[in-house]
Amino acid sequence: MTHTTIIAAHNQTRPAVQRSGRPRLPPSHDAGSTARIAVVGGGLAGITAALTAADAGARVVLYESKPRLGGLTHSFRRHGLWVDNGQHVFLRCCVSYRRLLRRLGVAGLAPLQPRLDIPLRGPDPVGRIRDGRLRSVRLPAPAHLTTSVLRFGWLPASERLRFGRAALALRTVDPADPRIDSQSFGDWLRDHDQAAETISTLWDLFTVPTLNAHVDDVSLALAATMFQIGLLTDPSAADIGISTVPLQQLHGDAAAVALATAGVDVRTDARISALDDLGQDQDGQHAGGPDGIVLATPPAVTEALLPAGAVNLPAGWSDRLGGVPIINLHLVLDRPVLHQPFLATVSSPLQWIFDRTRQSGLADGQYLAVSLSAADELADQPTRVLRERFEPELRRLLPGMAEARIRDFFVTRERLATFRPAPGCSAFRPQAGTADPRIVLAGAWTDTGWPATMEGAVRSGKTAAATVLRRVHTIATDQQEAAV
Repeated sequence: MTHTTIIAAHNQTRPAVQRSGRPRLPPSHDAGSTARIAVVGGGLAGITAALTAADAGARVVLYESKPRLGGLTHSFRRHGLWVDNGQHVFLRCCVSYRRLLRRLGVAGLAPLQPRLDIPLRGPDPVGRIRDGRLRSVRLPAPAHLTTSVLRFGWLPASERLRFGRAALALRTVDPADPRIDSQSFGDWLRDHDQAAETISTLWDLFTVPTLNAHVDDVSLALAATMFQIGLLTDPSAADIGISTVPLQQLHGDAAAVALATAGVDVRTDARISALDDLGQDQDGQHAGGPDGIVLATPPAVTEALLPAGAVNLPAGWSDRLGGVPIINLHLVLDRPVLHQPFLATVSSPLQWIFDRTRQSGLADGQYLAVSLSAADELADQPTRVLRERFEPELRRLLPGMAEARIRDFFVTRERLATFRPAPGCSAFRPQAGTADPRIVLAGAWTDTGWPATMEGAVRSGKTAAATVLRRVHTIATDQQEAAV
């Protein structure tokens, strides 16, 4: 909540591509020519960087090691159905990501709620299953959630009031303070009189799906950023958006069309093992290296590709940054049992349940996906074990499952879905620029000021493109002045 010209279509109409105005690129080092930019990585960060550079007039080649674009937000076919690798949603405050959707011509395929509204279900303190809602009302933030918090029946009234006081205090935390990044969000909550029950039922309701970690494993700076932007400043910021089509259509396929229209040379199934590979054409012949390079690759791949000393980080920094898995349980049922687009669970190991029937193309019955973040202990468990563990809980929370037959049950796993948002993690999140004037970095794991989200990935791509174009212009200008 939170990762090509060859890609096959989804047997659905391709979205129209919206073209934006093309900002002018600064003059290149060669009169009359444009900068040659290589983008390595075809996820959201790489797609954004390539489009931004191409829109500025650069000649761009995008390299993606997989046969399709989309990175960690992709889909595949199973038994005739479309399966998203994970359940990705976004919020109204994700302005850069929403702008990318408009650039790809698919914003209409991912509508936003008119107002934040999260249905809740789970056992209360005496074990009875109860329903609730976290719903925004027309008041300034954070008062827009006061009614929902006061009615949050899983906690005593005294704990709901303490939650409100802590939320107000969180507004004053400065995420830019390095000392804040070194603190644990869990420690901060306990210092502000938050009981264990309040943390597990209410704070983790937000923290786990958005930061992919429980409060004790989260930097206070990242938690403060997430809550301040999403819940404590603008009453509409957390309105939820969900794709109505498979993610591959929303991102990868739409990007393939937009990139081709923008003149980007997209090369899929193109694994780059060394930066020298970027000087070759598609026939393996050396064609001259690019003027600038955007590495929009995972941390470990980036560290392996970077020249020594390119970032001011100790060797092994990508391992120190780490990764956290997310797994998804997928169930195809013979009848509908969930009668809303999604459901957040309280005091339950199920976390969030999504109805993916429409997106999958299922003609009858229902397709459910259960998203399990912070899944370190689950990622390597066999499907049989996961089913034995979670199916009884599904049947307990969804009464309609008493009569339902499960036609298919399977699991998708992203073992490195996000970087590990632990206290002190900002020290291992490099900025876009590197010591090599040709190379810049992109990815949700870089120093974006955001957690590892789709918004962070898109922001990093825009920053990387602006940085590499500026550097290319500076180098070209220096060379022209030296020649004179």
